Amino acid sequence: MADPKGFLTTDREVARTRPVAERVRDWNEVYVPGSLLPIVTKQASRCMDCGIPFCHNGCPLGNLIPEWNDYAYREDWDAASERLHATNNFPEFTGRLCPAPCESACVLGINQQPVTIKNVEVTIIDKAWEAGGVTPQPPERLSGKTVAVIGSGPAGLAAAQQLTRAGHTVAVYERADRIGGLLRYGIPEFKMEKRHINRRIEQMRAEGTKFRTEVEIGRDIDAAKLRKRYDAVVIAAGATTSRDLPVPGRELAGIHFAMEYLPLANKVQEGDLTVAPITAEGKHVVVIGGGDTGADCVGTAHRQGAASVTQLEIMPRPGEQRNAGQPWPTFPMLYKVTSAHEEGGERIYSVSTTHFEGDEDGNVQWLHLVEVEFTGGKLTQKPGTERRIPAQLVTLAMGFTGTDRQNGLVEQFGLELDERGNIARDADYATNVPGVFVAGDAGRGQSLIVWAIAEGRSAARGVDRYLTGTSTLPAPVRPTDRALSV
Repeated sequence: MADPKGFLTTDREVARTRPVAERVRDWNEVYVPGSLLPIVTKQASRCMDCGIPFCHNGCPLGNLIPEWNDYAYREDWDAASERLHATNNFPEFTGRLCPAPCESACVLGINQQPVTIKNVEVTIIDKAWEAGGVTPQPPERLSGKTVAVIGSGPAGLAAAQQLTRAGHTVAVYERADRIGGLLRYGIPEFKMEKRHINRRIEQMRAEGTKFRTEVEIGRDIDAAKLRKRYDAVVIAAGATTSRDLPVPGRELAGIHFAMEYLPLANKVQEGDLTVAPITAEGKHVVVIGGGDTGADCVGTAHRQGAASVTQLEIMPRPGEQRNAGQPWPTFPMLYKVTSAHEEGGERIYSVSTTHFEGDEDGNVQWLHLVEVEFTGGKLTQKPGTERRIPAQLVTLAMGFTGTDRQNGLVEQFGLELDERGNIARDADYATNVPGVFVAGDAGRGQSLIVWAIAEGRSAARGVDRYLTGTSTLPAPVRPTDRALSV
């Protein structure tokens, strides 16, 4: 145990963000560089080293949190990094992007503020990179087996790295022009700078993983040809079909899916574009959807110089404390103020869009909404609450409905789908097609980055067993209560 009295003597303290007036003028990460170093050892000391560490179960990866908290407290960063990488291929991603269900399951959180697990995690991995402690781990020998991974998001990258280290020859296929999936083109730069992805890609290349960009399986390469070329295939193509809003006026110009809007801002940061073709500059922006993707749209609109930003959510505003229906250690739905919300804008809850109104040129100008409430378990409109708000750019950030069905991948492979429209798989992540596996959102549905990495690692073990009859890769962690991990 780091410090037996740490949780009694030290209060929770998190990383400091840069002043709003400064950070909205650039696209760098919002946190003050180095602000964690003076506090992280004390924060790690708050870990109680519980007899039953519920944080393990709260984390889909089963991260060995008390162990690396203890090493961080003692400033043994090499040992902390080793324990961190034992269960997580990319802690610099999760340490920046995961909503930290582990903290919701922290035993200290029963009656105090939980340990700052996420901040400790990102400090460990950042120090490991700075010290040159993150090195390639090529396999000692090759198996002679080949694997294709479709999709280079966190699930695909985790599966590819695990399988490469197991000795298989792995090629990752990505339809975009750069590797990273939604990490690259869905997550704004101010949440995670893309240099973190780039150096992991270089590590994986040095280990032997091959990358093929601008290749879409189902269109550029037929699924049957891919199966003939490789001994196994892992589908990690994500759940990229955006949920639409079929209301009158949807066809007006200026209404876009979030994943049409966000990637263009990232392409500007990559140097591919000077100005994003879809920009919020000088416009009244409305973001429909109250989740993390919606918040990403809010932060992006601020940096592009929007005249105003309004975020709409159909559900009521969550409370700031756990309610009786979401007791510890479950992951509670709480009112959350992200860095993007700190930067301004308005958030409106319990409203539904009825229709859009445009100008004579077919451009959206107004969004009409109505207040809603749950009555008898059903969502109903409240009479007399209709109104309109200015909307010259609207982004739809209402989630995703499943994997892409337009490119023929599902049909060409002959894959079965489950009742939710995801690719069906068994306990080893195998589909109904021999040698074809699925990991991440394509099989699970829209979920968290930490689940994507966990599924990529688990699917890799299933593939390794399929190819060799056994597997030396780590056994997957399967929390018994899925509610703990969302």
